[in-house]
Amino acid sequence: MRKLKLFLENFLIYGFGGIISKVIPLIMVPIVTRLMPDTSYYGISDMAGTVVSFANAIAVMGMYDAMYRMFFEKEDTEYRKEICSTALSITLVTALVVTVVMILSKDYIAKRFLGGEFYVGLVYIMAITTLSGSTNNIIAAPTRMQNKRKIFLIMNVAVSLLSYSISILLLLSGNYIIALPLAGAVTAIVTEISFIILNRGWFRISKIKKAYLKPLLMIAVPLCPNFLIYWVFNSCDKLMITSFLGLSSTGIYSVGAKLGHASQLIYTAFAGGWQFFAFSTMKEQNQVKSNSKIFEYLGIVSFSVTGYICAWSSFIYKLLFTGDYVDGYIVAPYLFLAPLLQMLFQVACNQFIVIKKTWPNMFILSAGAVINVILNVWLIPLVGIEGAAIATLAGYAVSNIVCVFVLSQMRLMEISGRFILSSIIMLFYFVIWRFIFMDSIYWCTAIATGIMLIYILLYWKDISNLYHMVKKHI
Repeated sequence: MRKLKLFLENFLIYGFGGIISKVIPLIMVPIVTRLMPDTSYYGISDMAGTVVSFANAIAVMGMYDAMYRMFFEKEDTEYRKEICSTALSITLVTALVVTVVMILSKDYIAKRFLGGEFYVGLVYIMAITTLSGSTNNIIAAPTRMQNKRKIFLIMNVAVSLLSYSISILLLLSGNYIIALPLAGAVTAIVTEISFIILNRGWFRISKIKKAYLKPLLMIAVPLCPNFLIYWVFNSCDKLMITSFLGLSSTGIYSVGAKLGHASQLIYTAFAGGWQFFAFSTMKEQNQVKSNSKIFEYLGIVSFSVTGYICAWSSFIYKLLFTGDYVDGYIVAPYLFLAPLLQMLFQVACNQFIVIKKTWPNMFILSAGAVINVILNVWLIPLVGIEGAAIATLAGYAVSNIVCVFVLSQMRLMEISGRFILSSIIMLFYFVIWRFIFMDSIYWCTAIATGIMLIYILLYWKDISNLYHMVKKHI
């Protein structure tokens, strides 16, 4: 019961804060697209974000997860401060190197990714965002690791509101190119300053210990490729769409991804509390069974909600958007499920981090990334932006299948037959939606409801037990 309470508290509190930070952008996307006179402007802004996310992955270099893992190794407060300080020193060095490289390569970045050398000024903004954003990940970590949920909630809401307030003002003044990137840079700086003030006691030069450099890097370095591979999953498709179809198509796809990523509400709710829960309970005897059940339950929730997204995506886009942006509805269901499969992968591969063997994550995730890139090359010229969405979803599916199989062989995970059946049902539903009932909201809704009822029957005993446990606790 203690573990259930801990998981639900972190899931709900951190999740609620994360959900608010994601809901605000979802609400603002239709407004932003109406303020931009051309889809290519949104494409440029999104490409800038794509480059920054890649730079952040390089700069952080897996150190966030390594710090989290080492933090819970001992209960000693001085030890934990030494871990935090040492991790920040490493990240600060890598972040400065990446920022300098971005500035030195400004002409190439502007020409290759943003459409021309006259966007060099935008690269400076991106470099500032990278420096501040990557170090902020480390500086903000003690707030989560101490489970200070109220602070997290307030910061998430305030940061999201600040970012879009700035971007709207810039758009209204006609600064279409820099509006979103500059808002992101200012927000990153404000956020970092806030967390420096809040967590200043956790970071001291005197607390940096050479003895912890090696163990931190041994965990972090094998994880770094994972984050680069995640970048391939989440961003490479935009680069390839830009190459094959142009920035306007990238803008349409990005809008489709934004609304499709409404699933980030579920993913963020999970991710916000998952790391604290996972590492604080990693030494318990029934850890494998608990982790496996969480994997299955989150999978069933993901499949159920995706069924309704398939049914309603066309209606939602016609309601919220105008012009070419409406075409983005076709990618929404694929890109809704993709982050949820990423969430499931992180639940599963966390078992490798627990036993301090992070290298299998890289190879398993790489297999999915290769599938993603190959399918992008084949499907984007063939079926346009839908091909990129299919490639992303297929890549994550392959990674999950391989990861679960390997962990099952290592006796680090237990997957039931009912979950395998549930996954097959979801696959068939996707085929039916795409080729038969895509334009019929009523038929798709009915089928999605039927599938959800099947899932409820398959997991009725678990649902009943969970209900009685929560009721008893209350």
